[in-house]
Amino acid sequence: MAKRPTVPSAIMRELRAITRDLPEVAEEPAWVGTRWVIRKKNFAHVLNIADGWPPAYAKAAGTDGPAIVLTFRSSGAELNALANAGHPFFRPVWFDDIIGVVIDTETDWSEIRELVIESYCALAPKKLVALVARPA
Repeated sequence: MAKRPTVPSAIMRELRAITRDLPEVAEEPAWVGTRWVIRKKNFAHVLNIADGWPPAYAKAAGTDGPAIVLTFRSSGAELNALANAGHPFFRPVWFDDIIGVVIDTETDWSEIRELVIESYCALAPKKLVALVARPA
């Protein structure tokens, strides 16, 4: 089997800078790409779509790639706004509270930081959420 493309190191550095100070976070390899978890709950997942693989992500993002995508959890009005925002956001179907975003040269890393932290806070225990410095 051909080696699948990985997520560029510059993008991984950005995501690690966002997640490293969140309490009890673990970074781990996912079935494809890398995910960040809080107590076994996946709150962020980044991967590289190439040549239509992985097909579920390619279909959800509406691209055969190449494309780097990040999925995260959201809820309420923000979930609805992001789901209807169009590119770079997309709505996977495998969880009711999941949103995806294509990471490219136009990516607003401040917005990604806020979305990833909010995703963490949606799944983390309240005592850990209380320790998080949330974006204003």
